[in-house]
Amino acid sequence: MTMTRTKLTAALTVAISSLALVACDRNQPEPAATPEPEATPEEKVSIFRPEAEVARVEAPLAPLEASVSFAEGGTQLGEAARAQIASILQSEQMRAGGPVTLRGHTDSTGNDEGNLRASRQRAEAVRDYLVENGVAEERIEVIALGEMRPVQPNANLDGTPNEEGRAANRRVDVAIAVSGSASPVDGATPAAETAAPTLVETIAEDD
Repeated sequence: MTMTRTKLTAALTVAISSLALVACDRNQPEPAATPEPEATPEEKVSIFRPEAEVARVEAPLAPLEASVSFAEGGTQLGEAARAQIASILQSEQMRAGGPVTLRGHTDSTGNDEGNLRASRQRAEAVRDYLVENGVAEERIEVIALGEMRPVQPNANLDGTPNEEGRAANRRVDVAIAVSGSASPVDGATPAAETAAPTLVETIAEDD
């Protein structure tokens, strides 16, 4: 009888101790959850389509402006001029198929009519080379400006010829427009560009 009571007391003691431990565990606060770091804008990708499929906006193609040099004079294409035209032929603007405007120029040597004639022949030489290399002739407009649009002074302040400036002025300016843009030229078209005067048959050798 005494042994039975002892065992019962021991069992009750173990049970009470177990209940006390459970109650202590329930009273302990749960550890706070660690917040996950917020994704950066670069990491936020649409769940509906992969990032690689997101369309990228490309900058529009700008018109092209270039020059073909006739620094040595005359109206025939030299090696430097052919190399410059080759670069123009390889441009994205030329491949885009927009209109091409060729503006011929001379220095101030000679008379106005002779210079207009020479400037037109230079522009036509560039046009013919472009056509020979696959550019449709209907894309090309030729304008003769003679000596009217120099890029450098034709004379020094003391009145002597500025040979370097005159060489720079002997050129053909090439303008290639692209879709949605006008010809890349400054302002309205001068009257001299739309109606050239009658040309004489002789051209000054230094044009």
